[in-house]
Amino acid sequence: MTKKQTFWLLGGLLALLVVGLVQEPAWAGSLDDAIAAAPRGTEGGQIDPSQPVGFLGIPGGPQVNLIVAFLWAVWVGWIFSTVGAFGGVMAGVGHMGVFGLGDYAKSFKETAPVLNKGITDSIRGSNQFLVGFSALISSFNYYKMGRLVVPLAVALGLGSIVGAWGSVTLSAGKISFSQYQGYFGLFVLALGVYLFWETSPAGQANKKKAKAAAQAFEATVKKQKSGESVDTASLGVKVIRMSLTQIAFTFYGVEFKFNPLIPFFGGVVIAAIAAFLGVGGGFLLVPFLTSVAELPMYLAAGTSALAVLISMITSIITLISKGVQFDWALIGLELVGVAVGSVIGPRTSKYFSDIWLKRLFIVLALYVGIDYVLRGFFGFRIIG
Repeated sequence: MTKKQTFWLLGGLLALLVVGLVQEPAWAGSLDDAIAAAPRGTEGGQIDPSQPVGFLGIPGGPQVNLIVAFLWAVWVGWIFSTVGAFGGVMAGVGHMGVFGLGDYAKSFKETAPVLNKGITDSIRGSNQFLVGFSALISSFNYYKMGRLVVPLAVALGLGSIVGAWGSVTLSAGKISFSQYQGYFGLFVLALGVYLFWETSPAGQANKKKAKAAAQAFEATVKKQKSGESVDTASLGVKVIRMSLTQIAFTFYGVEFKFNPLIPFFGGVVIAAIAAFLGVGGGFLLVPFLTSVAELPMYLAAGTSALAVLISMITSIITLISKGVQFDWALIGLELVGVAVGSVIGPRTSKYFSDIWLKRLFIVLALYVGIDYVLRGFFGFRIIG
């Protein structure tokens, strides 16, 4: 796939999202009806009309600190563009915990369940806007660096269209915040446990190709640090064979190959789970790429980003078509922060070793997973 073809592919995917936004249906009344049906008062689970409007224009809704929102979005963009995952998870942590939107949604569980589910869907979609934009920027940057396996990402992405559409269609407007938070944590925790095993000697035993490629890449970075001039253009991803049943490519002299049908079906499952959780799916794509496709982390991040971009466009358009509303001012500010973090990430990731990138991923997964399982299913917080 040439650079021109890749440019038109990314442009076409972005155009689909723009069309979905421009042709936005007249669903504003659904939120107005939910707000009108909520009880009035000053207690939790009630709306106080005398208070200034906050999140989603709801009177008395949370007033998000714009500086905190911007800085958190920079972190979201950096972590996603660095490890190819956890952007949606960190966006969810920000929206639910740091900004206080989670507790606010949960307060309406008994008093106004329709509003509870509406806010939950808005949080899910807001997470996806952030990680989708980071994925767009990261895909472009990693492609220029020769660290994106386009055919593999496209195979995953095509499967993700099916999975994301089906998952959002079945779950929109039906998930309470407590359910969402609990399942969010459960999936992340399971992933962290798996990756912890994968970094052990037993888990690393069958990663010879990935280790060889990672070591060659790290050796090149050391040469560059010492002032030696290295032509990396010829060492990046090069597709050498392509058919319906096998695609082969090289990275820093190491050959990899895969059957495109496997990532297609993997994309269906991964995107379905990710769309349900309101995240990008990188936290599942990265283990898939490093375990099933046996890629080094240096390739997993960029390849995951392009697959996530395709999935996010599908999921966001589907949520919009189902009547979910968003706080566009907040999202706009966050996208600026995500852009900053996403530009920095690919340029700093090369200074971390392959194994330490994965360990960073694990620490985040274990903490977030345990915390959100306890909050969602048992109402217990680790902190606060």
